[in-house]
Amino acid sequence: MSALFEPCTLRSLTIPNRVWMAPMCQYSAESSGPDAGTAGDWHFAHYASRAVGGTGLVLVEATAVSPEGRISPGDLGLWNDRQTEAFRRITAFLTARGTVAGIQLGHAGRKASTERPWRGGDPIGADDPTGEGWRPVGPSPLAYDEGHPVPAELTVEEIQEIVTLFADAARRALAAGFQVVEIHGAHGYLIGEFLSPHSNHRTDSYGGSFENRTRLALEVVDAIRAVWPEELPVFFRISATDWLSENADDDREGWTADDTVRLARVLHAHGVDLLDVSTGGLAPKARIPVGPHYQVPFAARVRAETDLPVAAVGLITDPAQAEKILTEGEADAVLLGREMLRDPYFARKAARALGADTKVPEQYGWAV
Repeated sequence: MSALFEPCTLRSLTIPNRVWMAPMCQYSAESSGPDAGTAGDWHFAHYASRAVGGTGLVLVEATAVSPEGRISPGDLGLWNDRQTEAFRRITAFLTARGTVAGIQLGHAGRKASTERPWRGGDPIGADDPTGEGWRPVGPSPLAYDEGHPVPAELTVEEIQEIVTLFADAARRALAAGFQVVEIHGAHGYLIGEFLSPHSNHRTDSYGGSFENRTRLALEVVDAIRAVWPEELPVFFRISATDWLSENADDDREGWTADDTVRLARVLHAHGVDLLDVSTGGLAPKARIPVGPHYQVPFAARVRAETDLPVAAVGLITDPAQAEKILTEGEADAVLLGREMLRDPYFARKAARALGADTKVPEQYGWAV
């Protein structure tokens, strides 16, 4: 049997194959009013098509735990029951097709309140005449980049409120029919900002030492694990490196691959079931050697040095490439991003290429 099409069991949940869809923002929700942050027809068609295409697990894009936690005004959210109800339509369809429905919960931190990418992606100020902007928050009053606002430094009380918001969103995710919840600790958003000394200059219990900088991540894990069923898995997405320490001539201090391995062991002890290993996103102008397979070695190292299962991401575009990642023990599953946007039916095509069986909808039986 193809390794890519072997089922994957985490706790009591079995995912039918190891071709998984990475969370990718669509920036297509209503930005204001009662439907702000609510999934609509675009989201249904987007995720349903990947389930029809045979994807084993669909991770719904970064979904904000509060309005201020959105990357853009067009982001999805799970801060009210109206949003919960809208997701049920999506999860019901995915489940009926045999695809596991997962969702990534996040807070954008200092990278919040930006325009949709196709409109330039620039910051939207709190005083913007559209009324769509707000002031971002972060661990320290350090702007992400030139032209970005200085975020408001979170108080300890505000940090605890955000931990509660993550737990509340996880409760709603369960009510909406999701079976996997992923905590977004990557790409320079709030949890990742606390992890890295590049963006976290605090001197209290949330800054300084490794233990202090990882405190928020672990508090969020614990809060979600407390409300998430014991039999269902929790994932954590991490940027394994800020790509600062890897460049000898870059004197900026950042989060490293060694830190990731160390944190992976702690996350596992706190009930995380899989580490979704990405890189970058926190430090602007970091030099990243982008190319096929470029992030896989970071996942492979975590898998080799810890007991925590991992998923690999990063320009995985070919069935044989994905199969090799698994057979060589570099990861337990692959998460496809851009390739899944190009081809919603990647899983079924990969099954044919690798000689594996995959479920084809009866309605499409004529085309087998």
